[in-house]
Amino acid sequence: MVLIASAVCTKAGKTIVSRQFVEMSKARIEGLLAAFPKLMTSGKQHTFVETDSVRYVYQPMEKLYMLLITTKASNILEDLETLRLFSKVIPEYCRSLEEKEIVDNAFNLIFAFDEIVALGYRESVNLSQIKTFVEMDSHEEKVYLAVRQTQEREAKQRMRERAKELQRARLESQKKGLGMGRSSGGYTTGSSEGFGNSGGGMSSSSGMSGMSMGMGEITKPAPAKPAPSRNALKLGGKNRDVDTFVDQLKSEGQQVTNLTPAAVASQIVKPKVVSDVHTEAVHLKMEDKLTIRTGKDGGVQQFELSGMLTLRITDEKFGRIRVHLENADQRGIQLQTHPNVDKELFRNRHQIGLKNPAKPFPLNTDVGVLKWRLQTTDESALPLTINCWPSENGEGGCDVNIEYELEHTRLELRDVSISIPLPMNSTPSVAECEGDYTHDSRKHVLHWNLPVVDASNKAGSMEFSVPASIPADFFPLEVSFVSKNPYADLKLHDVVMVDDENSVKFSSETLLYTERYEIV
Repeated sequence: MVLIASAVCTKAGKTIVSRQFVEMSKARIEGLLAAFPKLMTSGKQHTFVETDSVRYVYQPMEKLYMLLITTKASNILEDLETLRLFSKVIPEYCRSLEEKEIVDNAFNLIFAFDEIVALGYRESVNLSQIKTFVEMDSHEEKVYLAVRQTQEREAKQRMRERAKELQRARLESQKKGLGMGRSSGGYTTGSSEGFGNSGGGMSSSSGMSGMSMGMGEITKPAPAKPAPSRNALKLGGKNRDVDTFVDQLKSEGQQVTNLTPAAVASQIVKPKVVSDVHTEAVHLKMEDKLTIRTGKDGGVQQFELSGMLTLRITDEKFGRIRVHLENADQRGIQLQTHPNVDKELFRNRHQIGLKNPAKPFPLNTDVGVLKWRLQTTDESALPLTINCWPSENGEGGCDVNIEYELEHTRLELRDVSISIPLPMNSTPSVAECEGDYTHDSRKHVLHWNLPVVDASNKAGSMEFSVPASIPADFFPLEVSFVSKNPYADLKLHDVVMVDDENSVKFSSETLLYTERYEIV
């Protein structure tokens, strides 16, 4: 198969997005795309049309066409399969099949197209892998984000320093203004008393003349200076330096809601989000994260468990403690303690304590003291197995039977969601379902939702049919769930003081969740 180009165009023939995969002149590609609407025959339904040199393979998508231009020597079945994959990519990045939405997401679509075809030949990828490849980390992006964060921190530091300067200037101006106001006010009061009536004015004038003659240097009284304005350094007013500084913050991406210096000086840091779990002065959190990929016909392609135990102490009198664990693991989970934790103490007594017993744990900080990891291809490690069995029904569609089973009955899985992809422009007909289901017509996905899966509800099934479909349309499946039971068979037994080994009251929380669980 040699794929020349792919394009998304309107039914009137206007090309919205096009990607070329082989070396060919721009004029040639534009000519091929311009010829496509002229070759369409009204009243007939086909998926391809041919000329003397190329083949157009297309699929209607509401008001648009997904179009592939291939050579005539390519395999038409492979062309149709590739076209189907291209058609699945578009709803993943566009909320609607409208021209404006396609234009807004043109670069994401082009990146996805490049993952499907390389140098004119189809790559062996599925929709899930395309999404993963497109969203992979970029070293250049990480460098850019690191530089940006540094700039933001420096800008915030400059803002705090400038706010302190403004605060000091305001206090100094208030002190100076208050002193000058008293002096000026006394002089003014004396003048008003002297010039309140004609008699008083003469006396004051004579006295002032005598003083002038006696001093010999001053021939007339100096005019009274006006009292300085109390608003000379008012922080609520406009300030050129502050305006320039705020403009700099805006140019660096900071969001400034109030541009007055007083607001800059009184910025309040937002509090951190607090967990809804009741916490004691000693709080332990155990977190498990699962990444699973299995084949649709069975077999584990990837199973990775990563977990961490974090400790938070909010009272300094409990800084010197040890944590007792019970390890009942039988699967060979690899445990690794923090470098400052006494490894021999943990290896021999399953206790977590610092190498230097006289040194306390950090205060008011989440400290990771233990982490673990497990990688395997053993199917018995799967906490929840999914069996999806689509079969053609002889009417151009498929009947799909899907079932789940909880393998580890000590777990209680909550908010279980199984997402099944569907062909475009199709509506499933659900005949049987345990739990709830929702059909997302925009993303072409059927969500099977189960509030709780535990030992009393360890298995269930769902059956539905979809017209105009093939078995490959229903993969990959995506599964997600959470649990308050850890996958790693580790238990928090006790927390004791280092000196007298008296037990300390502590709180704990555990969380197990899926980072990614796919059946491909």
